[in-house]
Amino acid sequence: MQFKYDIIVVGAGHAGCEAAAAAAKLGSQVLLITPDMNKIAQMSCNPAVGGIAKGQIVREIDALGGRMGMITDATAIQFRMLNRSKGPAMWSPRAQSDRMRFMEAWREIVEHEPNLFLWQDSVRSLIIGQGAVAGVRTTLGVEFHARAVVLTTGTFLGGMMHFGERMIEGGRIAEPAFHGITEQLRDLGFRTDRMKTGTPARIDGRSVDFSLTTEQCGEEDHHRFSYMDTPRRVLRQRSCYSLYTNTECHDILRQELDRSPLYNGQIQSIGPRYCPSIETKIVTFADKDMHQLFLEPEGETSNEFYLNGFSSSLPWEVQIAALQAIPALRHVHIYRPGYAIEYDFFDPTQLRHTLETKLVKGLFFAGQINGTTGYEEAAGQGLIAGINAHMQCQAAGEFTLGRDEAYIGVLIDDLVNKGVDEPYRMFTSRAEYRILLRQDDADMRLTPKAEAIGLADCKRVELLREKTLLRDKLIDFAHKFSLKPELINPQLEAVGLLPLKQGIKLYDLLLRPQIGMNEICEMVPSFKRVIEEIPVTRRDEIVEAAEILIKYDGYIKRERAMADKINRLESIRLPQHVDYMQMQSLSTEARQKLTNIRPETIAQASRIPGVSPHDISILLVLCGR
Repeated sequence: MQFKYDIIVVGAGHAGCEAAAAAAKLGSQVLLITPDMNKIAQMSCNPAVGGIAKGQIVREIDALGGRMGMITDATAIQFRMLNRSKGPAMWSPRAQSDRMRFMEAWREIVEHEPNLFLWQDSVRSLIIGQGAVAGVRTTLGVEFHARAVVLTTGTFLGGMMHFGERMIEGGRIAEPAFHGITEQLRDLGFRTDRMKTGTPARIDGRSVDFSLTTEQCGEEDHHRFSYMDTPRRVLRQRSCYSLYTNTECHDILRQELDRSPLYNGQIQSIGPRYCPSIETKIVTFADKDMHQLFLEPEGETSNEFYLNGFSSSLPWEVQIAALQAIPALRHVHIYRPGYAIEYDFFDPTQLRHTLETKLVKGLFFAGQINGTTGYEEAAGQGLIAGINAHMQCQAAGEFTLGRDEAYIGVLIDDLVNKGVDEPYRMFTSRAEYRILLRQDDADMRLTPKAEAIGLADCKRVELLREKTLLRDKLIDFAHKFSLKPELINPQLEAVGLLPLKQGIKLYDLLLRPQIGMNEICEMVPSFKRVIEEIPVTRRDEIVEAAEILIKYDGYIKRERAMADKINRLESIRLPQHVDYMQMQSLSTEARQKLTNIRPETIAQASRIPGVSPHDISILLVLCGR
């Protein structure tokens, strides 16, 4: 008996779920294979979605018709917009989710999506012939055939967990590792290596003295992840709590460093630079007497807390002793200790921008198998891989995103062109066009692209058209309406601005950072009526979008012009006498790597891992461009 599908997706994590759901929605017959149907889209580490740059990726996933944003909104127990003190290009949404509800929501989607089928099993090898993938073989001995396969295996390929000196095979605690795929692909010529990540202990909230912590509440304004008109904050909202390590805690950890797999030679692979273990922190920042930690709830009613900032692979008894040295955790009880995990990944320079491998036609990689870290980065890759797997099956071309179109485009371009030498995490600093890639307008940038390939449904498209119409109506009114000095001067003086001596267009007044549309509408009845025509559920979102376009119009146009010209700058040569260590505008990592490697051109510099697009912009200034 032969089982045939258009596409097989291996692994039901965040990448696998987005890949399978997108391909199925586009019309392909998709089989999603997972070893545990009760852990679909498991939040293996932090029970949170979004954050700096990551939140922008989730907004882009939603704008393209993906599901992560809607599921996060439906399961959020706290929402915050980070970086509000900076400009809109830096605003980043972040939410705590109920971990169990998040998995339940994804399970409901994959079980009810037409064209999407599930199989509970592990894949031990691929079926490959004449340079193209043809299907998979499972541990149960079943062969499934397909024209495309998307591998989203997370940390399960050759997974090895480290609990101090104890090593246990597994891709996640209490879950077995996968063997066979790495070895098969290595024999075909794929370059593979090992990476390391880790996770902290889970805390019983009943054993925490919260009076010795600082509470961090969520926000209740209009912001959310999805552009769809869906309910928000439907679950009971919960607080996070901050606290600090101390010298006593550090001393306990320092005395046991020889038992840490990171420092006794047990772990050889490289971990994430920007999410270091507590052992790494006390060694790298030996002059620091304390490090900030966060207690983050795992669910709406759960007592389980994630201890952000205390990732560790030390023996469990050392972790407990160190935690008990922190006053708020003096009587701490843990559900399980932290641990490190090593796993196989493949050099992503072996991929095309579609995420199809160069060596095997029809084989796509997405997520941690490409050397990335984070749910959001994985989901973004999964969405692009799923779309392209479908388009290849239909001979319908390719779907890719440029660096000036999406953070997802930046992510994939970095992976394909630069490769990785440590787990890749997205930051706003990696994108040279941050003003173009704001979280507020991902729908404007990407939903028309999703509509063109059939991934955006009619409701999403109609919501975008309505938003565009109402936003542009506000901007047009601001261009045409003139304000008299006597009407606006009291407001200007109230915020410390000089009064006007003559009339001014509302548009020009809004260019001032201290004045916003909401303040103006209370003084200008005709403008208030225009705002009140916007549906209440979308009013704040649309007013904010219009105001951002007005206030940042000059910056947006300048960055757009830069994006249009950047391709002509690839042949610019770098002076060889430059002392990069004296260029403080460059990141520390960029100064070190540019000094060591001495690239001859801007293009070479851009492909060095750790040299960000922002660093490249600084080098362009150096070259007088």
